[in-house]
Amino acid sequence: MTDLTPMQSAARDYEIVRHNLEFLREHWREQPSLESLAERNDMSAAHLQRLFMRWAGLSPKAFVQALTIDHARKLLRDSATILDTAYEVGLSGPGRLHDLFITHEGMSPGLYKARGKGLTIRYGFHPCPFGMALIMMTDYGICGLAFADPGQEQASFEDMKRRWPDAIYVEDQSATLPVVSRIFCPSQWKTDKPLRIVFIGSDFETRVWETLLRIPMGQATTYSDIASHMGNAKASRAVGSAVGRNPISFVVPCHRVLAKSGGLGGYHWGLTRKQAILGWEAGFLTGTQKAA
Repeated sequence: MTDLTPMQSAARDYEIVRHNLEFLREHWREQPSLESLAERNDMSAAHLQRLFMRWAGLSPKAFVQALTIDHARKLLRDSATILDTAYEVGLSGPGRLHDLFITHEGMSPGLYKARGKGLTIRYGFHPCPFGMALIMMTDYGICGLAFADPGQEQASFEDMKRRWPDAIYVEDQSATLPVVSRIFCPSQWKTDKPLRIVFIGSDFETRVWETLLRIPMGQATTYSDIASHMGNAKASRAVGSAVGRNPISFVVPCHRVLAKSGGLGGYHWGLTRKQAILGWEAGFLTGTQKAA
């Protein structure tokens, strides 16, 4: 049997975790025990514990706590000041660096209106901690990151193509592999080698996506709070639509936007995956704090 790469191993583990998260999302109020989860998976409690710890740095019990609605509300208690703080400390410029150390720019509105005509986009599918990741790149930087469950790769690709239907698409995994490795390996998040991304959307969408970059890891905000910071408190519905159309998932953290009620809200690639990303980030932060 061929040895799995770290990314392939993480993707395999995620498949098991994903099925458990779907169960936990429906039964979180019951706070299922490690033993009951292990029995459902036909594996030992110790094995399941090790799998969760390897995947997210959290035990199943801690993962349940991190993904309940109560946890979402806990995050939101501080959300009113998150964007305020970001603006006050000068994180509103186009060269903003966040936890993935990103620089970004927007393509011309004309290219967006032309539905991508004249643009060449290279793409590739790769295993990642959240299933399969579809990476899309232009000569200027990353323009797309989508997710797919096994067997759903083509549907994910077609979904992304609809955003820029007249672009030229070239499959090139050799070009996208180094990118996916950088995105999902925190050890490669380096300030001196920022990841370059490119926004291809309307002016309003680009402004919303730029605002998403100001939400720190481990924190959350709401659609209405984003609308207020954009100068139109009544535009929360339009903000929600723009957040849902975020083309660069995970890197541009739309998963950190929750409903005002404290619920998870929506996520284009499924609420189970949104929960998984939040839990993965919680595990990363926990590990970082312990190391410090």
